Amino acid sequence: MMCDDARLLLHAYLDNELDASQSVAMEHHLRHCSACAAQHADFLQLRAAFTQASLYRRAPDALRVQWSFPEPTSAANAAPARTRRAPIALSMAAGFAAALLITLPAFYALHRHDNANLTVEEAISGHIRSMQPQHLMDVISTDQHTVKPWFAGKLDFSPRVKDLANAGFPLVGGRLDALDGHDVAALIYRRRLHVINLYQWPVSSETAAVSVSQQRGYTVIQWTDEHMRFVAISDVEESQLQQFVQLFRNDAVSPLMR
Repeated sequence: MMCDDARLLLHAYLDNELDASQSVAMEHHLRHCSACAAQHADFLQLRAAFTQASLYRRAPDALRVQWSFPEPTSAANAAPARTRRAPIALSMAAGFAAALLITLPAFYALHRHDNANLTVEEAISGHIRSMQPQHLMDVISTDQHTVKPWFAGKLDFSPRVKDLANAGFPLVGGRLDALDGHDVAALIYRRRLHVINLYQWPVSSETAAVSVSQQRGYTVIQWTDEHMRFVAISDVEESQLQQFVQLFRNDAVSPLMR
């Protein structure tokens, strides 16, 4: 495990949110990396400090707000008071509704953006983990008819497996992985000395536009075809990964090539 990957997973490790293999990898890294171990110790100390009762402070009385509403003195005065308050209440409700209509689209857009960033971060972490010894492949084969059946019974969907060796992207194997809260199929391709991880899992949406992002020296390309979500990641040049994606997508939409 690299230090960048460890720092990315450190908070999840502290909250016991990692799976067994990730936890073991993190423990092994902390035993051999003094810098990450020191950061882990600092976070533990900070979390313990936040739980101390001495940090609790009672709000002063000056900050407390007390509300009092005079009662109407008679039934004759009650109706005008309600009449006066009704427009104010309606105005406040209308203002709240207008604010909600304005802020909801922005909230959902931000939520989608955060989810996209999280998927990219998880894809990069998964790619980095796969580079560790014995983590890249569960099944080793250049034959798509060997790799595809291997996933049967291990996932609740059948992944699309293509051999693009003739185009310079040979299939070399596959493995089970997790991404964006889903069990996913990870196909491993090569471009000369570079590894390409292609993740896929079923989604409710039929199609989604291709998005490209770059972080920490990796290119991540995401798209959706026919209710399947795909995430390709590699350190090859962006143009080469886009070529790979285009070849795989062209294959995927051709019934004769399935």
